[in-house]
Amino acid sequence: MNFRHDFRKLIRKLGYDYSYRLPYPHVELFYWEPDDGTINFGDFLSAVVVDQCLRQFGYTRADEAARSARMLSIGSILHYARNGDVIWGSGLNGRAGQEDLHPSVNHLDVRSVRGPRTREILRRRGLSVPDVFGDPALLMPHLFPGRFQLRPKTPWAFVPNLHDIRMFDPNAANIISPLGSWNRRIEAILEAEFVLASSLHGIIIAEAYGIPARYVRLSNAEAEFKYRDYYEGTGRFAVEFASSIEQGKEMGGVARPDFNHQTLIDSFPVDLWSRS
Repeated sequence: MNFRHDFRKLIRKLGYDYSYRLPYPHVELFYWEPDDGTINFGDFLSAVVVDQCLRQFGYTRADEAARSARMLSIGSILHYARNGDVIWGSGLNGRAGQEDLHPSVNHLDVRSVRGPRTREILRRRGLSVPDVFGDPALLMPHLFPGRFQLRPKTPWAFVPNLHDIRMFDPNAANIISPLGSWNRRIEAILEAEFVLASSLHGIIIAEAYGIPARYVRLSNAEAEFKYRDYYEGTGRFAVEFASSIEQGKEMGGVARPDFNHQTLIDSFPVDLWSRS
């Protein structure tokens, strides 16, 4: 019996927070974590990106804030949202049970969302949602200028999502596991000339750094919704998905994203930390 796995699963199901709470008003960042305690790099980028944005303004997540708040950023996690949450760049998942907000949610402070599909569902719920799109992981090259460099060593690489990872030997050549340290995943992606992925953040990181990428749909474990949401949020509609790695290699990369980095940066909710 894996007590940690069972405990985390139960706490998440009940909707409680199991993270350590600071004993003063602060902004809690919520992002998804696997129940077994491993790290899925795409979800963990939420902490990386938010922390780096805060450094630009001279703040940290440990700062005392004017009021307590909870923020959702990177990830298909809006089905976890609660009334009053601040949303910056996250989206809905689209899978059964995760395709909408919880029925009790009728108020969110939305600064941006991943794409127009998420926006439309939130607006149908009567929420105010600005036309500001984009996954905040696209900001990585701007937040860490010069840290990560393109070092092409292999013609292609494949990044599976968590549901597809069992199909591959994670140590096999050309396979980049999404599990592990965020910086090593990025470095591995930047060693490929072309990235195929069923991991959404495998695609996003590749495209953020200008590497051609293509979504490969190997299973129905994930809904198409979140991929379409991301692509449409970056100006690309009717994108064709590959159904195998070989087909993806033949198709090549999708058109480059049309994305305004400054608009997303300007929507960052620094006011949650600011005294002004």
